[in-house]
Amino acid sequence: MTNLRIGHGYDVHRLSDGRRLILGGVTIPYEKGLLGHSDADVLVHAVMDALLGAAALGDIGQLFPDTAGELSGISSMTLLFRVGKALKSEGYAVVNLDATLLAQAPKIAPYREQMRSNIAQTLGISIAQVSVKATTEEGLGFTGEKLGMAAHAVALLEKIR
Repeated sequence: MTNLRIGHGYDVHRLSDGRRLILGGVTIPYEKGLLGHSDADVLVHAVMDALLGAAALGDIGQLFPDTAGELSGISSMTLLFRVGKALKSEGYAVVNLDATLLAQAPKIAPYREQMRSNIAQTLGISIAQVSVKATTEEGLGFTGEKLGMAAHAVALLEKIR
């Protein structure tokens, strides 16, 4: 049996007036934010699902249901920290993460390194183990029409004990 495990995460949130836009733990100036029970950080949600999937520990909906009142408005970085603790308690270490944001706007290049740093610090890993990138969908679909944002993430874990 191999000690390496791979997981994929995907998340999507609708853009909405009156919400802050938080991606990778960074508040980004923009006319709309993402709608959700937590802070709706679509990038971090995809990362968490990739990590949980790789360890076969379920998904964020199971661990952090949107029916839990105490989670209303919670920072996704707090939830990511909890996922990291769960991985460690099961004997997993993060080898690397690769996350892609699908959004027509805003541009995330000015915030990319802070996003990488936030995710790495929260998980207790090196920034070199975290990749964050973004793409538009050339005006196509709900992301291209600026109705929402989506994110994919892939995580590689190693079973260390």
